[in-house]
Amino acid sequence: MSFDLVLEHPRRAVWQVISAPELYPRFFRGVGSCERAGVAGRLARYRMRVSLCGQPVEHEMRVLLSRRDEQFVLDSEQDTAGRVSVRLADAEGGHTLVKCIFFLPPRGSKLSANDLKHWVRDGLARIGRHLSGLPEPLPDERPPSHLQIANTLVSAGILTTARPDRLMRQLHAASKWGATLAGGYTAAALRSPKALAVIDDDGPRWTFAELSRRTNRLAGILRKMGAGPDGRVAVLARNSGALVQILLACGKLGVDAVLLNTGLAEPQVLDGVHRQHVRIVVADPEFTPLLTNLSPTTSWVGTDAIDALIDHAPDVRMDPPSSPGRLVVLTSGTTGTPKGARRPTPKGLSAAVALLSRIPLHSLDRILVATPLFHTWGLAAMQVGMPLCATLVLQRRFDAEECLRAVEESRCTAMFVVPVMLQRIMALPPEVRARYDTSSLRIVVSSGSALPGALVTGFLDAFGDILYNFYGSTEVSAAAIATPADLRAAPTTAGHPPLGSRLAILGPSGEPLPPGEVGWIHVGNELLFDGYTDGSGREVRHNLMDTGDRGYLDADGRLFVSGRSDDMIISGGENVFPRPVEEALATLPGVADAAVLGVPDAEYGQRLVAYIVAYPRSGLDEDVVREFLRHRVARFALPREVVFVTELPRTQTGKVLKRVLLEDGWLANTRAR
Repeated sequence: MSFDLVLEHPRRAVWQVISAPELYPRFFRGVGSCERAGVAGRLARYRMRVSLCGQPVEHEMRVLLSRRDEQFVLDSEQDTAGRVSVRLADAEGGHTLVKCIFFLPPRGSKLSANDLKHWVRDGLARIGRHLSGLPEPLPDERPPSHLQIANTLVSAGILTTARPDRLMRQLHAASKWGATLAGGYTAAALRSPKALAVIDDDGPRWTFAELSRRTNRLAGILRKMGAGPDGRVAVLARNSGALVQILLACGKLGVDAVLLNTGLAEPQVLDGVHRQHVRIVVADPEFTPLLTNLSPTTSWVGTDAIDALIDHAPDVRMDPPSSPGRLVVLTSGTTGTPKGARRPTPKGLSAAVALLSRIPLHSLDRILVATPLFHTWGLAAMQVGMPLCATLVLQRRFDAEECLRAVEESRCTAMFVVPVMLQRIMALPPEVRARYDTSSLRIVVSSGSALPGALVTGFLDAFGDILYNFYGSTEVSAAAIATPADLRAAPTTAGHPPLGSRLAILGPSGEPLPPGEVGWIHVGNELLFDGYTDGSGREVRHNLMDTGDRGYLDADGRLFVSGRSDDMIISGGENVFPRPVEEALATLPGVADAAVLGVPDAEYGQRLVAYIVAYPRSGLDEDVVREFLRHRVARFALPREVVFVTELPRTQTGKVLKRVLLEDGWLANTRAR
């Protein structure tokens, strides 16, 4: 099967793309991933995932011929996908004649000749726009229709034919309180009063009705202690029923609640309390030593005293506050001092609708929240659980085996995690994982940092197609969500924008970029943050906010995150992102964890260093690692140094603290012997 096409570009420019199969997903629909898998002789081998005719199929491909600017031939091993030859020749006007010949496998192809020609023509047209610098159009700014929103809420079981009296009371409460946490849980208490709201692994279980009464009482207590419009409440606590009660009580008072990261040191805690003008700190007893130097104008109370205070307090009637309090989430501090980010009060159910449009959570689900509630992602679990009347199953500290035990004991149907938690679950011996019945799980949603492709595929194979990847941030909320189908097709993708979000890849001056180009990821929706509490904010262009990440869209519209803008390493004049190198390291047997970063270099400006946690008796050394990478990453992306460590420094939510890796004291204590 053969056909000819003409591109309005010189041969050399066309060759740069045609001879780089790693770029094919950006231009050809249905090619989910293509990564270098080694060499055969002097020519490269690739692992390509293709879904042109149904489910994704992985093919091992090898380069048979690479004649510069003239001909490129790819052949599939075991003849599973056939062979393709692309020959380039000069055409009139400086254009290029592209002659494509397909040699199909014996079993043939489900694609007709016309379908195949259309597929190639579509991909080459996208390459042409890329070479011409023609920008992709900006996303449509139209908000979701009422029908789209209604269909999402019906599918999730939020809109139902419930008892008319309960439904009316729920709608009345929702209209009075608005789409706040306090309003949502007040409405849930009227709709499903006897349903379990919280299962605390360290305390009692409460129904929605009980939680409503208790948080009314707690709101009265906090008000007497000085909480109010000018008196914020900070919380320094691990996941617990006490933490949930504090957040709901603050919402009922209209008081700003500041969520402090439990991994902060004393100076950072005190600085956060001071900068956020906190009047009351509620903390777990284990963090008491961090509060000994609090200002005399700031009081504190232990979470262990909350239940007793509530039990002895009188019932209080709470009316909606004149203005809703905000949740102030501190940024992770991976690049410096944590900053407070003001989260807006959602308009209606927009936050829940965005998540539910791509993740099929349902009313009365049981959601295991393994990630901290002080983090935006843990908070998202609570916020989406609110309209669903879902039961929150809280884990105070994450432990991989205890997590599986909690799923079995509470029959959890969904779980919110960060990638390092999935890594630790998959690191458990198979016989340990097999001890627990996790068949109730329909959904596992990961967020917080990049999911390595090898981890994605391993988890899907072990637990089934239940994994979802959420890409967002404190600043932009929901940016993209990858479903199990997306992850099967392209394991490293961040997915597509959810309902109500818009996504674009822009250049340094805010200009839309051509297809396949790596640029700055910008997001628009109703939930963009209101700025940092220090008065700073994020760049906004075309009503889209800069996420601080770089990435690109593939031919199927899926987002791929290359890395943070400040992660990019310039080595010998070449721009290198660490993530592709980290992805390759994740496939090396014996590697338990890995991080790559740039360090100053007198000759190259920066050089790449790989930090690796190896499994015991793996036999890995620097030569083995470099030889493995030599055939899988570009020459300029090859780390010049490999350092073995016993662990990688991470935040409470699993992000690698790369700045800590450069500290001599830390490295001396964790370097593997």
